[in-house]
Amino acid sequence: MTKIVIHGAGSIGCFIGGTWASTGLDVTLIGRDYIHETINKNGMTLTDYSGFKVKLSSSDIAFSETPAAMNDADIIILAVKSTGTEAAAHEIAANAKADAIVVSLQNGISNVDILKRLLPNQTVLAGMVPYNVANLGDGHWHKGTQGTVMAEINPALECIADASSRGPAALKLKNNMPAIAWGKLLINLNNAINALSGEPLLKELSQRDFRRVFSATITEALDVLKAANITPAQIGPMPPQKLAKILKAPNFLFNHIFLRIQKIDERARSSMAEDFDAGRTTEIDYLNGEVVALADTHGISAPYSKAIVDLVKDAETGGQKTWSAKGLRQRVLGR
Repeated sequence: MTKIVIHGAGSIGCFIGGTWASTGLDVTLIGRDYIHETINKNGMTLTDYSGFKVKLSSSDIAFSETPAAMNDADIIILAVKSTGTEAAAHEIAANAKADAIVVSLQNGISNVDILKRLLPNQTVLAGMVPYNVANLGDGHWHKGTQGTVMAEINPALECIADASSRGPAALKLKNNMPAIAWGKLLINLNNAINALSGEPLLKELSQRDFRRVFSATITEALDVLKAANITPAQIGPMPPQKLAKILKAPNFLFNHIFLRIQKIDERARSSMAEDFDAGRTTEIDYLNGEVVALADTHGISAPYSKAIVDLVKDAETGGQKTWSAKGLRQRVLGR
């Protein structure tokens, strides 16, 4: 049986790894001691917004606190934070088989290039997770928004795609991952806004001024991508250009039409909000920072994403973390 290791057993890694294990796949999680202790004590409860629920005992899935667990892995799913990519690559190089396949399910655009540079002898594939997973405590991980895991087409991944096809962590294999990665990043421009709002996603998105900031950053990013001759894929029910327009709609339209179509659990929050709560360094350089970096490369500016980056970095060093909708709109958009 194909041996799968999830390197980075955070919220995403635990939900995907646990759900795949529940289908009979051979999955090992690599993560921190406190996650291991939680699973040993409580097992794993995995749920989603549609009513899916599965309960695993600690014996139903292997867990390791050391990268040596990658020694016999056939597929390594990398789910560490983007800030830990280089360290994870060195661990893979020191422990994994030469023919092990590495799939990045991380945020941002540049992680795959980093992995390919540091792991020249491995097959490195791009992937992405479009949905939010919340750690509700006591071994309970909850998928709070819609979406399907995607990864580059490779025969070795077909066993996962087949086994997971009917579940909430289904894997679909695609051949246009660069465009998909940029499409996902446009959606992820809300991660920082959600963190700075201090609100659950549903409550944040119900406030027009937060949405106006989100819309402006998407529109700005699309201009940058056009300058770079990059066409992002559509992630979700509508193309990004249309999403940017709809986000600006009055509350009575947006909240009663769009939010009813979208499946967003009232408990869902962005991963950056969890980073704020835990006092961790965020992935802002791999989200809005990617837009700023691409703009700089082409000699143009991205002032809205730059303002978001500055606010998040200030929050990381003890500055203001929580903004009102009006306050964030005025600070980022200047109006």
